[in-house]
Amino acid sequence: MTGTVSVNVNGEQRDVLAGTTVAELVKSVTGQDRGIAVAVNGEVMPRREWPGIALGDRDQVEVVTAVQGG
Repeated sequence: MTGTVSVNVNGEQRDVLAGTTVAELVKSVTGQDRGIAVAVNGEVMPRREWPGIALGDRDQVEVVTAVQGG
């Protein structure tokens, strides 16, 4: 696939390359690989599935990171 698709990430529109996976998006958005949860179109995605889930045009993605505090 070539071109881009438009996805909504945490309320912000982003253009990403067609075929971009959830794993690739998370890495570009957070730079982290732990303490993260992702929902695509309201459905929580298990981490083991992220590399196989390609984002589509107009997908709604929520990326949530855990924060430690005291």
